[in-house]
This record gives sequence, structure tokens and C-alpha cells, in this order.
Amino acid sequence: MSLDTAPSLDAVGESVSPRRRAMTKLFSATPFYLAGVLLLMAIAFSVLRPDAFPTPANFRNILTDVSVLLVMAVGMTYVMVAGGFDLSIGSVLVFSGVMAAKTMGAVGGEGWSPVFAGLVVALISGIVWGLFNGFCVTRLRVPALITTLGTTGAALGIARLITDGNDVRTVPLALIKFSVDEWLGLPALVWISAVVTIAGGLHLAYTRFGRHTYIVGSNAEAARRAGINVDRHLVRLYALSGLLAGLAGMMSLTRFSTTTIAGHAQDSLQVITGVVLGGVSLFGGVGTIVGTTVGMFISSVLNNGLIVVDVKPFWQEVAIGFILIIAVYIDQRRRNRRDRG
Repeated sequence: MSLDTAPSLDAVGESVSPRRRAMTKLFSATPFYLAGVLLLMAIAFSVLRPDAFPTPANFRNILTDVSVLLVMAVGMTYVMVAGGFDLSIGSVLVFSGVMAAKTMGAVGGEGWSPVFAGLVVALISGIVWGLFNGFCVTRLRVPALITTLGTTGAALGIARLITDGNDVRTVPLALIKFSVDEWLGLPALVWISAVVTIAGGLHLAYTRFGRHTYIVGSNAEAARRAGINVDRHLVRLYALSGLLAGLAGMMSLTRFSTTTIAGHAQDSLQVITGVVLGGVSLFGGVGTIVGTTVGMFISSVLNNGLIVVDVKPFWQEVAIGFILIIAVYIDQRRRNRRDRG
């Protein structure tokens, strides 16, 4: 029997087909609304600067800008769906990039061997900070906000101690060439980000690990009674967030060929704004990688559009800050409606 010929009765006794319910669910979903907002923003900036915004070069620039942040946003989505929080990703990115650059400089050479060594060290560095966050949150019972706020300062401070506050530029020639390589007309970093995002989305939506993440975020006590080791699961999620921050650090190093220590102060704010905009609840249990992706593009298009229309950089920070407040307000309203329902 087809979907069209299989009507069912809803709560008020009206006949509603599964297809109609599916379409209603699609049109009422957060990512659908956000996609409309993203389209309107693109149209508005295109009208304001038709010579600068709707160009292939600018679209490539937006995709490249969002690629590093989107990798971190995938990890942040996992943590927040489970009811956690991670403010430290920007500093972990810097620390991992510094460690990778120092490792490549110590190994020496211009080929792929030092690049591989740097990548391994960057990923391990991210995992170590993630495990530390998870240990403090689950074992020491320090709130996630305080823990990751502390590691934000610690990771950035150690990175500056290692480098004396100066950027490291010991990047092999192979990595510099990779940064300008294009596959099917797009930078390699964009494809790496796409692979991480798709894999992260499928893993969260269709695996047992993903289901446990939603259950932990919805009700941790119920998850414990269901036999889920909540503390171990949370430690794994923070380790995943650190791992992806480490990968983002290597991607940033690839793009700029330097550690850009002072250039990531707003990364955490941009990622959290995009994730919350994408429908991930601050209270856990709700959110998808699809929504996060659309939310991150809204943040990046807004940044790019404000620059294109010659708005001062300070106003960009003001806009992102207010958007975050609005997104949290909408999240609270949505949560209240869900609780009443």
C-alpha cells in the first residue's frame, strides 16, 4: 500500500495521510526555516553589492571560511545534544596548530612525512584536551561551562608559552601546495569539511552511539537506568570535540601557513552561534548536523556580507552577539512549548 492510500487518524479524529504529516514536519523543521533565512540574506547582500557578493570567487571564499568552523561545529553539536558545552575549541585549535607546526619544524623536510607527523600530533593534542575536559566534567563534577572556560585560557596560554607569543611558520612546502589545490573547482579544505560533516551527520542520526547521545541529552538518569554508561559516553563526546578541534587546527595551519595565534578569539562564539541557530538545544536532546550546517552558513554569510557592504568589523561582533541571544531565546520558547505539549 502506498503512502498516499494509507491514511491514519490523528489525535482529533481527522484523517491525515503519512505523506501530509511528513511534509508538515519538513516545513515546520528548524533547518527548513533557516534555509529560507539564509536565502533571504544572500538575496539582500546580492542586491546591496551585486558586483561583489554574488560572485564565484566570493562563494568560494565563504565555503573556505566556513570549512574550519564547520568541522568544530560537528563536535560541538555532539556535545550539546548530550547536554554538554565546550567553550575551549578555539584555544584547542590554536594549541593543536602550534604543536603541529613545532613538530613539522622538528622533523624537517618539505615532503609529506613531516605533514603526517604534524597531523598526528595535532589530533592527539585535541584528544588530550577533550579527555581532560571530560574527566573534569564527569569525575570531578566541575560544570562544563567552568571547565571549558578554564581550558580555554590554559590551552591558549600554553600555546603562547611554547612560542613566546609569536606565530610559527615552519610549514613544509607540501602543505603549502595542498592549501592551494582544488578538487572539482573547490579547495581541498572544503572537501575535507564536507566529508567530516556528512560522516558526523550519518553517525549521529543512524548509529547506536548517536542514539545514546540523544538519550543522555534528553534524560541522563533515564539513560543510566537503561544501562548506558553516561560518564564514559560524555568523556568520549568531549574527546571527539577535541579531536575535531585538533583537525581544525591543522586545517587552519594549512590555509594560512602560520599558526595565527591571535586570529581565533571569536571562533568559539561563531561556532556556538551557528550550532544554536541550527536548532541544537542548549538543554540537550535536540539537534541535527543538517541544522548545524545551515546555521554555520548563516553566520558565515552574515560575516562575509557585512564585510562586502563595508560595515565596520566591530558591528560584525555586535550582530553575532545579538543573534546568539535571539537564538537562545527561541530555543527556550521551543523547549517550553515542548514541555507543555
